[in-house]
Amino acid sequence: MRFAAVAAVLVLFLAWRLYLQRDIEHPAGVIAAEEPLQEVFDGARPIGRGPFLLRPRAEFSATVRILARKDYSTGDFAALVPTDFAVGWGPMSDSTNLKGIEFSQGNRFYYWRTESWPLTREQIQTHSANWHIIADSEAARQVLGRLRVGSVVELHGQLVDVEGPEGSRRTSLSRRDTGAGACEILLASSVRIVEHG
Repeated sequence: MRFAAVAAVLVLFLAWRLYLQRDIEHPAGVIAAEEPLQEVFDGARPIGRGPFLLRPRAEFSATVRILARKDYSTGDFAALVPTDFAVGWGPMSDSTNLKGIEFSQGNRFYYWRTESWPLTREQIQTHSANWHIIADSEAARQVLGRLRVGSVVELHGQLVDVEGPEGSRRTSLSRRDTGAGACEILLASSVRIVEHG
């Protein structure tokens, strides 16, 4: 009898966790319309984060829809950036378009695949990206931890290059590049959920 009660509690807990982690559904329509804003600057002072040195390159802000997320626990970079977020804006925040596109992540890259082509290749590539997001505060870290597929989030901070034990990584400063080096590295000073189901 006691085992049955414990098993029932465990099943309820797992169901609750799955419910909290479910994808967020949105009706048709663009829900993150604006292009990310960026202001490049020179000569900013480096920022230390443990064994890492961050070199700010630009002020950055964006409102985006989370398309996918991938947690990393191994490697020195994972200590600084434990989660990558594939994000979309403009036509890549519209549920009608996203139904025809599959997303995956791995090895710090993000991948998309489609057979129905609801958008052109250029529209997909210039309105979505894989972002390495570094929390600049405990509050930002907690909000990042709550994001799931479908979350709409407003981010402010700085794009940074990173120097660390595993070498250097440069942030992208363009929304039009693809492949290696096309990921933005964002030191997020503010993270706010705009819509969350």
